[in-house]
Amino acid sequence: MAQNDILSLQKELKELLLNEGVSDVGFSYLGNADTGELQNAVSIVVKLSDAIIDEITLEPTPTYFNHYRTVNAFIDRCLLKAGLFLESKGYKYITVAASQSMPGTPFNGRFSHKEAARKAGLGTIGKNSLFLHKEYGARVRLGTIITDCPVERDCELINDICKGCNLCVKACPSGAILGNDWHEGVKREEIFSPQICSDYMKKAYHHIGRGVVCGICMKVCPANNSKN
Repeated sequence: MAQNDILSLQKELKELLLNEGVSDVGFSYLGNADTGELQNAVSIVVKLSDAIIDEITLEPTPTYFNHYRTVNAFIDRCLLKAGLFLESKGYKYITVAASQSMPGTPFNGRFSHKEAARKAGLGTIGKNSLFLHKEYGARVRLGTIITDCPVERDCELINDICKGCNLCVKACPSGAILGNDWHEGVKREEIFSPQICSDYMKKAYHHIGRGVVCGICMKVCPANNSKN
């Protein structure tokens, strides 16, 4: 596939998704991922509501829980639409749901949304283990399509969004954020314990969405103010 054809198809797909209402779209080559012949990815970013996130104080709110679920469902719908577009062009696709754990790996999806989005140049990963978008900071949700359609990253990689301030470490009520900086190759468990986080949420926030959301570290992250 010629480069001009690749860029033209990417532009068409990106416009389709932006018109659907997503906040950003990126493209990446995964390289040696456990996805067979499908080694390219399309990343979808949807910004969360600042007003809803700002209401989070010492615990998540019912409004945030509903917003979280609604945005995830919106992302999944957009992923399907993008996948059908790719299939209409003769390519294969697999959608990686916005929030779905795989059997035997309760804290992992089919493929890491954060890794695909990072490789697409859309942002990086903070010491809170959240994806930090280059414009919207931590206040985003992600979705991913894995495909055999040739793609080209259309922006530079970013590594310096996390401000290293430790606000997330201090704010985390569970102590799950360990305070170590993220760098390429580091294991998630070296900077963040998903088990500690999950156990705390299920106990402390069971009355709010049965303890599946928190949002405190996202709320306090200064990368949300990247424009300032």
